[in-house]
Amino acid sequence: MKIAVFGSGYVGLVTGACLSNLGNVVTCVDIDTKRIDDLNKGIIPIFEPGLKEMIEKNASQQRLFFTQDAENAIKKSEVIFITVGTPPGDNGQADLSAVYAVAATIGKHMNDYKVIVDKSTVPVGTADCVKQKIKENQIEINSFSLVSNPEFLREGEAIKDFMNPDRIVIGVEDEKAKDIMIHIYKGIERTDKPIFITSIKSAELIKYAANAFLATKISFMNEIAQLCEKVGGDVKQIARGIGLDCRIGPRFLQAGVGYGGSCFPKDVQALIHTAHEAGLDFSILKAVHEVNIIQKKSLFLKIKLLLNGDLTNKRIAVLGLSFKPKTDDIRDAPSLVLLQQLLDAGAIIQAFDPVAMENTKKIYPSSPSLLYCADAYSAAAGADCLVIVTDWDEFRYLDLGKIKECMKQASIVDGRNIYDPKDVISYGFDYICVGRGKFRD
Repeated sequence: MKIAVFGSGYVGLVTGACLSNLGNVVTCVDIDTKRIDDLNKGIIPIFEPGLKEMIEKNASQQRLFFTQDAENAIKKSEVIFITVGTPPGDNGQADLSAVYAVAATIGKHMNDYKVIVDKSTVPVGTADCVKQKIKENQIEINSFSLVSNPEFLREGEAIKDFMNPDRIVIGVEDEKAKDIMIHIYKGIERTDKPIFITSIKSAELIKYAANAFLATKISFMNEIAQLCEKVGGDVKQIARGIGLDCRIGPRFLQAGVGYGGSCFPKDVQALIHTAHEAGLDFSILKAVHEVNIIQKKSLFLKIKLLLNGDLTNKRIAVLGLSFKPKTDDIRDAPSLVLLQQLLDAGAIIQAFDPVAMENTKKIYPSSPSLLYCADAYSAAAGADCLVIVTDWDEFRYLDLGKIKECMKQASIVDGRNIYDPKDVISYGFDYICVGRGKFRD
């Protein structure tokens, strides 16, 4: 099929690349001149394993194109995906201005029947507004169908998630659109991983409900971790103990430094706002959000505990800046909270991340108080405390003996519980993690 994808950010690029890999001819449209120029030169603006290779393959085979020419892309496409950003406003409400701008552009240039697919994460009822915006801007009257097809892409696993999804949710209002969408996705449907047809409003709510529920699991375990630190107990053992219950399952039960990224924080707030607009007080999600704010601040308190309070001129090695491994995304990352706390306390930061340092420098440039290092060992050199913020695999297998030799004081704060406390203290470290206590040799 001939498909247009409006928005060449994270979701748009993954969607466009994967749809072209399924044999469709896909045109990705964006208003950012530099981004389109870079993509046409083979420069990918985000880090996502496998994405560059997939884009290069399909572009070379003339199935994937990048352009600013919205009019031509709309007129020659049968299906148009909207994948632009919906960032949170000051009150948590999703900013839909980019979605509506695309809708207006589609209406202006539509020349025959189209299927318009909302893939951006949008509040319930958005499809109705998009439909109205298209109609208001039509120069000539053409029929179209609206579809809600939310994305469930994990950063770092997005290609796998698109090509081998748990489910494909499609909210439709008519049989014609349903048949076209099934045709697009039938190649990746499996018996146990179905295409799930719903109403449009149900599809819009499914995405928010899924992310809010996962965020709730994370905040719940972080609350349990706080309780463990007060009364005893090992949160990792507790997570395994409850995760073996088939009604609960083991995923998203890892206590840590709080969630971040482009989805959970904004989707939780947006769902709270939607509930408020409907006259409901979503008290559970408000608590989830508050717990996450508290948890992001907890690493700083653990550092102060190990270093006896005063952090003035103390050197702190910060390992990990992205909100999770396998991505360079630092949006709402716990690391940003920690960096600001350390700078305010007069500490000297020596930071390292495998891919996210350039993005971090845009917010926190290099300075005498914040040094970006070549690797974990140079970050640890002369440090009074080493802090694990992101659980990159390479941090799991550090030579702890070499790390201790590098450091001024043998202190580790493990914000991701990636180490066995017995192993760490056997090297002579003071060690504190999340929900498991404080350990000394």
